[in-house]
Amino acid sequence: MLFKQFQDLQLSSLGFGTMRLPLQSDGSIDQAELDRMVDSAVVSGINYFDTAHPYHGGKSEVAIGKSLARYPREQWYLADKFPGHQNVKGVKELLPEQVFEEQLQRCGVEYFDFYLLHNVNENSMQYYCNPEKHCLDYFLKQKELGRIRHLGFSCHAGPAALQRFVDQFVKDLEFCQIQLNYVDWGLQDAKQKCDILKKAGLPVWVMEPARGGKLAHFDGVTEEKMRSLRPGESIASWAFRWLQTVPKPMMVLSGMSNLEQMEDNIRTFSSEKPLNPEELAVLEGIAGTLSGTIPCTACRYCCAGCPVGLDIPMLMNLANEMDVGGTVINTLMRYSSLGDGKRADACIGCGQCRKACPQMIDVPAQMTRLADMVAKQKSWEEICRERAAAAEAEAAQKG
Repeated sequence: MLFKQFQDLQLSSLGFGTMRLPLQSDGSIDQAELDRMVDSAVVSGINYFDTAHPYHGGKSEVAIGKSLARYPREQWYLADKFPGHQNVKGVKELLPEQVFEEQLQRCGVEYFDFYLLHNVNENSMQYYCNPEKHCLDYFLKQKELGRIRHLGFSCHAGPAALQRFVDQFVKDLEFCQIQLNYVDWGLQDAKQKCDILKKAGLPVWVMEPARGGKLAHFDGVTEEKMRSLRPGESIASWAFRWLQTVPKPMMVLSGMSNLEQMEDNIRTFSSEKPLNPEELAVLEGIAGTLSGTIPCTACRYCCAGCPVGLDIPMLMNLANEMDVGGTVINTLMRYSSLGDGKRADACIGCGQCRKACPQMIDVPAQMTRLADMVAKQKSWEEICRERAAAAEAEAAQKG
């Protein structure tokens, strides 16, 4: 297993993310399979395990805590997160002091080695940056008390919002977890996000390295080319080799769902085998085909004449993200943050943008298409209300 030095800790380069745990036929977590996966992880040298309050409806924290409890506490590092992004209008507010105590109990631990403000984005910043909520103050106090060893944040915001958040809180936070892979390097401006974090001195943690499995399977011709260049290596391993070659982050989290995926990733992280120029070109080609269907270059010529003031390139980017798929829920969160009058359904179809576009994109048609795609999905607010209702129902049942 490869390791990276983080402050005074030796962290395994591969971390076990527990958002997509193995399930039984009834939908419950397969604890026996999870135990086998954790056994394989620990034997290989993996020492970083990541969970969060909403994963598997709160069951992920319980399951991974139970599995890790079979090993000495000093042998593993556990990361958890505070779900401030779920504090939306119409939902009972999740309070830091209540959630944190519940998480410790669920995981069966007295402290968290790593703790994150979960999913900082354009919408959730309204909560995290509100001084009246005292959210960060509470967790800094827990850090003083030794109940949190290292404090950071995960982020799905665009570069501009990330920069604002970093500027405000960089002195209090130690690392940042972002969605990073060879498709989102360009699609979600992950390169610019890495530059922002590097300049701020914040180490990068990676989530969605294979974009929810999207980068683990391709058409037969593409896979044949990849296997001819790297015999014996899986298709999924290319996503991790890209990380070893280009951004070289501190930590890579993989949401493994079975023992086979765990063992494949362990083999990949047993050595560094950076990609050569020919291999990088293959991934650049794949990224080009997975960057959505709209050839927008973000020149912004369309914006000047828009009578309703839409940020058209940003909306085009969100449409491309939805086309690519894999992490639609994060796209919906960003879309919901835009507010009334700034979303795709505000387009009046005047055609000024279409005339200004050097790429000759039918912008009004794309705005209609994006609005239709979003309308077919549950809104982020609806998802949060459903989660809150499920949690209340479970609490009532236990009580």
